[in-house]
Formats: sequence, C-alpha cells, structure tokens
Amino acid sequence: MLFNEGSFYHIFNRGNNKQLIFFQERNYQYFLDKVKKYIVPTANVLAWSLMPNHFHILVQANKATEKLVKEKPIPINSLTEGIRLLLSTYSQGIQKQQNLKGNLFQQKTKSKCVDEYLTTVFHYIHQNALKAGLVNRIEDYSWCSFREYLINTPDGLCNTS
Repeated sequence: MLFNEGSFYHIFNRGNNKQLIFFQERNYQYFLDKVKKYIVPTANVLAWSLMPNHFHILVQANKATEKLVKEKPIPINSLTEGIRLLLSTYSQGIQKQQNLKGNLFQQKTKSKCVDEYLTTVFHYIHQNALKAGLVNRIEDYSWCSFREYLINTPDGLCNTS
C-alpha cells in the first residue's frame, strides 16, 4: 500500500466469509491494544470503529508512515508493516483462543485515500454501529472513537487535535 504524508486513508477489513472477528468482549480491547502498538506509532489515527465482523480505521499519513522497513526483502513502509503486524498478531491470538484454523480476515485489507471526502468517512465510521442497529445512540457504542471526541479522552488512540 502506498501512503503519502499528509493524506487521509480509510483502512478496513472484515472476517473471512463475513465471519466474526470479535468473539468475546475482551477481543475488542485486545485489537485496540494491537492498534496502539502497531498503528499509532506509524500514523495519526483520527477515527476507528470495531464491529463484530469488521473494522474501520481512519488515519492521516505522517513522516513515520513513509519510513521504509529495511529488513524486508521488498521495501515496504512502516504503516503497511504495522497493518500486517496488527492483523497477523491479532489473528494468531484469536485462532488460539477459539481453536480456529485458516484465515480470520479476508485476504486484502483495503486502504482508500479519502482526502476529498474526509468528513463523510469520519461520520460514516462513527455511525457504523448505529446504522447496523447495534445501538440507539452513537455514544452508547463502546467500540468506536466517538467517545474520544465527546469526552476529549487524553489517553485515547485518536489524535483529536
């Protein structure tokens, strides 16, 4: 995946065959811990939403994003490597927990530049659980970044500034 410094990207994927990717409540926090470890150091996270069978992350590429990971035979940037590590380490943990074999996620994680419709994607990500009928109010859904903006959480994943 190519990322240009300053541009905004919607990163998303879902469970293989639309299956669940979060099986227990604690899996959501486990995924967020992986985001904090592998994505936050490589890009500015602006929004995120974790749904039972898919996820959305909105990022802004920065200088750290374009940094090449040198130990790889084919040069890749740090955000691409971060996404790979996020998904592979999360999958390994869930496969062990659930005694699963095979792919947890679909093969291709999607990343779309959304510079021209950033606000629309930002709102779409936050409204995902509401539109899916999981909650009656956006602020009632625990697994999206809306609360980080509502309460101005200083220890959240998002760069709210």
